[in-house]
Parts: sequence; C-alpha cells; structure tokens
Amino acid sequence: MQPLKHIQRSLSLFACILALQVSAQQSRPVMDSIPKPDPSAFTDPKTGFENLFLPPAGNNIEMAQLNPMAVSFVQDYITRFGKTMEDMKGWGKPYFDMMDGILEQHGLPHELKYLAVIESHLKSNVRSWAGAVGPWQFMPETARNYGLRVNRYRDERTDYFLSTHAASRYLTALYRLYGDWLLVIAAYNGGPGNVNSAIRRSGSRNFWALQDYLPLESKNHVKKFIATHYIMEGTGGITTSTKDELSSLVMNTKQELRPGELDSTRVQNISGRYMSAVILKYINTDPLLFNRYNPRFDEQIANKGSYDLRLPFDKMDLFLEKKPAILGECMALLLNPPVNTTPAKKAF
Repeated sequence: MQPLKHIQRSLSLFACILALQVSAQQSRPVMDSIPKPDPSAFTDPKTGFENLFLPPAGNNIEMAQLNPMAVSFVQDYITRFGKTMEDMKGWGKPYFDMMDGILEQHGLPHELKYLAVIESHLKSNVRSWAGAVGPWQFMPETARNYGLRVNRYRDERTDYFLSTHAASRYLTALYRLYGDWLLVIAAYNGGPGNVNSAIRRSGSRNFWALQDYLPLESKNHVKKFIATHYIMEGTGGITTSTKDELSSLVMNTKQELRPGELDSTRVQNISGRYMSAVILKYINTDPLLFNRYNPRFDEQIANKGSYDLRLPFDKMDLFLEKKPAILGECMALLLNPPVNTTPAKKAF
C-alpha cells in the first residue's frame, strides 16, 4: 500500500504542476494584449505630455488646447485653490528653482516639480496616513530603492535636495515603462500595478481612455497635477505650448549622482552676493561637479540672498578659508563689472 500512496502523491503533484503551467500559458495573452508604447515617445521626455491637450488642426500652427476632459476639473480647482497656489509662487520659488535645476540634471521636464505641490504642498515633514514622508511623499521601501537612507537615525525623505534626486530617478524609471507622464503620475500615486491593470482592462495607454479603470484617488491625482500646473504656469508651460514648441525644446545632458557620492560632501548655508565663477576660481573645482551639487546657484542666491552650498569636504574647508577673499572679489565685480573683456567662463 505504501508504494501506491507515493504514486498517488506523485500524480497529484504532477497534476498541480500541469494546472499551473496551463494557467500561466492562458494568462500570457492577457499580458501581451497590453498596448506597447511608441518607442519614439522616449526620445524627448517633453512629448510624454502630449495627451494633455488637443493636437493642432491640420498643419495650422495654433496654441494647443487643454484636453476638454480636464477643463471642468481645472476650473473647479482654480476656484478652490487658486489663491493658495498664487501665494505659493512667491514663498515656494526657492524650492522650485532648486527642483528645476535637479530635474534638468536628470533630463526631465521642469513641470514635474508640481507633483511635489500636490504630494506635500512643498512641506518637508508631512507624513501621510500610509507612512509616506517628505516633499515627494516617499514610502520607506521606495525611498531606499532610489537611494535614500531611512532608518531610526536618519530619514532623507525630508531632505529637499536628496529627495528630489530620488524622485527624479523614480520618475525616470516610470517613464521608461509608460512613455506618458500622465500615466507616470498615476503610477506615482497608486503604483504601477494599478496602472497596468487599467491598461489591460481598457486596452489603451491613453490616460483619458483608461482613467475610469484607475482608483479614484489616482485619477484625481493626475487632474490635480494638470490643474496645479495650469495655475502656476499661466500662459506658459506644457499646457499652453504648441506641439512645435514642445518638439523644439532641448533637454540638458543628464548629470546623474553616483550612489554614495554625497557621503563625502558637506553643506554650509551662505549669505551674500556670491558668484559661482569666483568660487570656482578659488577652490579649483570642476564646474560640472559644482553644478551637480548646487543647481542654479547664481540664480537662487541672487534672488534669495542665501544658499545651502554643497561641496566635498576638502573643497568646503578651502572655501571657508578663502571666504572673505571670495566675497570681496564677488562684490568688486558687482560694483565694477569688467568692460570690453571676454566674459568669465560660467559654471553651468
């Protein structure tokens, strides 16, 4: 009897394996039915916003119009939050400038900074009911996957600089999956699984065609992004650009940070009319490296009057040693700009 039991168990196991194989084979056509993105969509990240608006009619060059399926939501959002957003244009400018510089480094559209607005209202210590933290509202596991330290001693999700780099890496990875920023924003909110399910069920990769297959929160997250961008940009930006203008925009070369690169750097808040070109002259640093660590330095310090300068340890020591001379030369150049001379090489 014992051998018979072994045979029965073996047959049962074989039947289970066979059933799993058949089930897997039957599931493949469902996965394969997901429409694939057009490879050309990945050549310029700006084109990933094309579903935001209606295309120009024929060959007539006209301003692209906001997709009519977004208009009523945008109008309502302006009524409810327009004043708050207008105020944020002022107090949030230093954060926006910093984010613009980092997004440039990753070859991403500036408009993505408005995702941080709807995620956290640009607040660094916001914590969601689910445990997401920081201006970009990272969950712990996702944060670690994209280079942030999250432990009992340190939570880099609250660091504007580091979390914006991590968000840029995550957004880049999502864009490689979808080739459409509206789908990326939906996935950022609800996860790729929900977006993939909506694509399968709708048979489309167009946000407007699949939106009702998404969780309500993710669908509205995309529309909040559109409305926020529309309010912030006014007559400029992606929502009011023509297709020709979009295709002519050139993205900067990527300047990705290497893992652990910032461990050997130090941050020092400085105030005054410093110039990057003068700092570089005194500390003898690669301009591209300086730009990676200090995006839009000249613009921000001119507008705000202060900046969180980031440099390698040895270069920061040199900067602090030479600080009076650096500031003195910067002030001299401001008061007596050179005349009829070749402009100094810019840092970025």
